[in-house]
Amino acid sequence: MGSLSIWHWLIVLLVIILVFGTSKLKNLGKDLGGAIKGFKEGMKEGSESVDAAKKVEDAKPVAGPTIDVQAKEKS
Repeated sequence: MGSLSIWHWLIVLLVIILVFGTSKLKNLGKDLGGAIKGFKEGMKEGSESVDAAKKVEDAKPVAGPTIDVQAKEKS
């Protein structure tokens, strides 16, 4: 039992085409392509918003030192 040859993959592809039909496979390809395109656009928008947030953060004046305290409950 070795790996599958090209002929095995062609038979599997033929069976898939016979079961699902070419129109469903074409629609699946369109949906997958649209999802990838949307993902890429979202990643591009996300990196732009991170860059904008860094610019705003860099523009803020630096406040004095932060004092770390522990809150106690009144009795």
